[in-house]
Amino acid sequence: MNRQIRPLARQDIPAAVGLIRESFATVAQALRFTQEDAPRFTAFSTTEERLLWQMEQERRPMFALFVEGAMAGYYSLRMEPAACELNNLCVLPAYRHKGLGGILLRDAFFRAAGLGATVMKIGIVEENRRLRAWYEAAGFIHTGTEKFPFTCGYMERALP
Repeated sequence: MNRQIRPLARQDIPAAVGLIRESFATVAQALRFTQEDAPRFTAFSTTEERLLWQMEQERRPMFALFVEGAMAGYYSLRMEPAACELNNLCVLPAYRHKGLGGILLRDAFFRAAGLGATVMKIGIVEENRRLRAWYEAAGFIHTGTEKFPFTCGYMERALP
């Protein structure tokens, strides 16, 4: 399988928006979130304008995983002094359970450390126990929660 992770280009934004929305829609369906009760949830709130703002104004590093030339995964980093927040790491449903999420996560560790981060933070849907266990297996520790229409769980991990 031919795989490549590369920085997102401006022309990739529409495809990335579709990928993010489709990937997070499975979580929304499983946990019965709707746009009406959870309008800020990623599956509903990701737009081209938002990603362009993050790319051009916030200067977030954004990366896409391509499998056989097709965009299959995505993540971005919001850099802070000595830390970063991993955002929207996702893999399209058709490509899941093939180790691609782990490949993206390891790439994020490498790139964040290369940009000077010593800690990586993430927010997840706390009710998604499988995802929380996956991040814990990758070395993240749970640091707290915040209640929205769903519970956002916060985690972090030291970077090498």
